[in-house]
Amino acid sequence: MAEFFPKIPKIEYEGPKSKNPLAYKHYDPNQKIEGQTMRDLFRFSVCYWHTFRGTGTDPFGSATLQRPWDDGSNSMPNALKRVDAAFEFISKLGAPFYCWHDRDVSPEGSTHKENNKNFDKIAKKLKEKQEETGIKLLWGTANLFSHPRYMHGAATTCNADVFAYAAAQVKKALEVTHELGGANYVFWGGREGYHNLYNTDMNRELDHLARFMHMAHDHAKAIGFTGTFLFEPKPKEPTKHQYDFDAAACLNFIGRNGLDGIVKLNIETNHATLAGHTMMHELEYARIHNALGSIDANTGDLLLGWDTDQFPTDIYLTTQIMLVLLRQKGLSPGGVNFDAKVRRESFEPVDLFHAHIGGMDTFARGAKIAAAIRKDGVLDEFVKNRYRSFDSGIGQKIESGKATFADCEKYILDKGEAAPNESGRQEYLENLINQYI
Repeated sequence: MAEFFPKIPKIEYEGPKSKNPLAYKHYDPNQKIEGQTMRDLFRFSVCYWHTFRGTGTDPFGSATLQRPWDDGSNSMPNALKRVDAAFEFISKLGAPFYCWHDRDVSPEGSTHKENNKNFDKIAKKLKEKQEETGIKLLWGTANLFSHPRYMHGAATTCNADVFAYAAAQVKKALEVTHELGGANYVFWGGREGYHNLYNTDMNRELDHLARFMHMAHDHAKAIGFTGTFLFEPKPKEPTKHQYDFDAAACLNFIGRNGLDGIVKLNIETNHATLAGHTMMHELEYARIHNALGSIDANTGDLLLGWDTDQFPTDIYLTTQIMLVLLRQKGLSPGGVNFDAKVRRESFEPVDLFHAHIGGMDTFARGAKIAAAIRKDGVLDEFVKNRYRSFDSGIGQKIESGKATFADCEKYILDKGEAAPNESGRQEYLENLINQYI
């Protein structure tokens, strides 16, 4: 079989002193952090859509990326060749997982029957390559946003036929995910939202979305799929008002519609910032609700107001992420998926390696720093001390649910005035984190 990256060796860990651009300086898959190897802690995944289907197009320019294995067609022979290239890349990179949308890996046919036939053929090849390489499927999902039929949404469409088509598409994607041993299944509501309330029945659309999710869960049980369902929050793009705006909106929907314990969240950095949040905020909000399932690792450009999906290179960002992930002892069965794309100016195949190596090293550095902070206990100690007034007296009574407004009134009347506040020491803590970085 032809080699698609003939000049690229298997990427190895060479340590921080290495000057080799095609080597890991910090990501050592066998090094342990808080009792887990980096391989098991991160569960790094390569996304099929950007890495193997991206072309470098943007609203102002045509394709730029050189992909010698891809003839640009939507044919089955090209899709099968692409599988070989993908698994060679992932194997040389040393990532243990990959992810896909159904239309990334399998060409769309003229009918849904043809779609399924194509998908079965591609799934057979994917399974063969998984068995050959040991690479596993972190999650699958269905593309319910690109085709014109989904212009009004998929589960939230005003067209019942389109809802049925979307259900049929997810049914097949779930079955293939299960066949390939996928650990999770993601729902990204690319067009589950609206542009104008003048033509929208929001209540009906949200009800339909809940029905869709219960139908999906019922089918998962019927076929024996026990992986985790994941919502991926995003506030805008392509619709003006997305129903999955952020972690809080998703968890509100999950709780109101009987989906607790069924759906968790796949949090993405660029989506968090588009919602006006930090990634750490979104992760922690999901974690405290026992709903942090997986993450998409990327970043946006703060000077631009859209989803740029750049590879993460900010050590402060990955340190903050890892402070949360280590607190919940990792993400399994989720993982860290590089939903990121090389810039259109980085057009050579080797740039794919530079991008992923940098992202994996940046996460490894963040994990080491976060582990050192946690080992010293400086943040935990500060936070615990800051809330110590709730550990006894009236504070303990409030937290235990035993205090009433009358109790609080009597306490303050007897005391006369609240105890003085103490400084939050934000600058001190920021300086403290700098010492570790």
